[in-house]
Amino acid sequence: MRISEASRVSGVSVRSLRYYEDEGLIVPGRCSNGYRDYCRSTIDRVRVIRSLLESGLPVRLIKEVLPHLADGTDAGTDAVCSEFLEEVRRYRDRLAVRIVSLSDQQAALDAYLREARQTDR
Repeated sequence: MRISEASRVSGVSVRSLRYYEDEGLIVPGRCSNGYRDYCRSTIDRVRVIRSLLESGLPVRLIKEVLPHLADGTDAGTDAVCSEFLEEVRRYRDRLAVRIVSLSDQQAALDAYLREARQTDR
C-alpha cells in the first residue's frame, strides 16, 4: 500500500512514517515508480513503534530494542552493554509505575460510576 493508505491504516501521519524510515526503524519497499510500498508487517511494526514512542521510550532505545521485540527472542542480549540494559530496565520500571497509576485512576473512575448509578436510581 502507498504511504497515504499506510498512514490511514496505521493511524500514524505521513510525516511520522517518513521519520521512522529516516531513522531506520522501518524499511518500506519501493514500487518501480519510486513510491513507497508498505506491507502488512511494516504496518504492524509501525504500530509497535508508535506504542513505544507513546510510552516514552526514545527512538535511540527503540532502534536497539525493536529487532528483539519483532522476533520475540532474546538473541543478542549478551552483546548489549550493561548501561543500555540498565536504561531499558529504568524505562520498564517507569512504565510499571505509570501502569499502577493508570490502574488506580481506572479503579477510582469505576467507583465513581458505581456511586453515580446508585444515586441515579
